[in-house]
Amino acid sequence: MKLKDVVACVRGDLLGKKLVTVGPEEPLSSVAFQMREHHVGAVVVVEGQKPVGIVTDRDLALALGAQDVSPQDSVKSVMTTPIHTIPDGAGIFAATQCMRDARVRRLPIVDQDGRLVGIVSLDDLMWLLGREVYNLADGIKHQTKLK
Repeated sequence: MKLKDVVACVRGDLLGKKLVTVGPEEPLSSVAFQMREHHVGAVVVVEGQKPVGIVTDRDLALALGAQDVSPQDSVKSVMTTPIHTIPDGAGIFAATQCMRDARVRRLPIVDQDGRLVGIVSLDDLMWLLGREVYNLADGIKHQTKLK
């Protein structure tokens, strides 16, 4: 299953219901507001439709609470860069390997030109894989009933 199909399956849309983007000059206060407004834990920082960084709710909390950062400071002061992305034609196995290797919970999905088209999260993949395990178990339950 391709990542765009995973996201559509999990979220019931076409790559983007939970995709929130900002520019690198946006103030951190605006990022926090957008996270709250859209119920997301990360925003992708873009320039010209291409991802250049990512900011998570954890990044914000640590920057504002434990560093000398102001809510008026720009996103680029706390964003994680370079950003790990994955092609839109990649599959679940590639996504899980990339997340493991990069130690990230979210992967922006890019098209062949490097433009942002979506985002897949560890939660998305866990939901999908959990559903598939349930389907497998349900398929064999008649064989495993105790008599």
